[in-house]
Amino acid sequence: MSTLTPLDLLRWSWSPFPGPGIRIEEQLEGDRFVVRAELPGVDPEKDVEVTLSGEVLKIHVERKEAFTGKAQSEFHYGSFFRTVPVPAGLRPDTVEASYRAGILTISALVAENQTAGEPIPIKTAS
Repeated sequence: MSTLTPLDLLRWSWSPFPGPGIRIEEQLEGDRFVVRAELPGVDPEKDVEVTLSGEVLKIHVERKEAFTGKAQSEFHYGSFFRTVPVPAGLRPDTVEASYRAGILTISALVAENQTAGEPIPIKTAS
């Protein structure tokens, strides 16, 4: 059994069940930052909101119960969110989101790395 560290807890969303409410993978694919989130069984047009605020991407999902009678369900309902820090140079005007087969994919262009710049000489006292 693995031990959780405080950093692990920071990446989890607050939800009514243990573990991350929204599982993600993030990576740089060429010049694009790509986040994929597992969101099976949701209506992306009604239940999912994606926002970019500064250097943080937020995925918010509201999953409502589909039945009112007595039945057994192991599905999780309620409000879930996940925040993802974005890399420096991400261009907000290029953010795109799509949903297919239970996977929400969000991507955006990342500007080329800045050059290291000109070296600055260091003066020493003699």
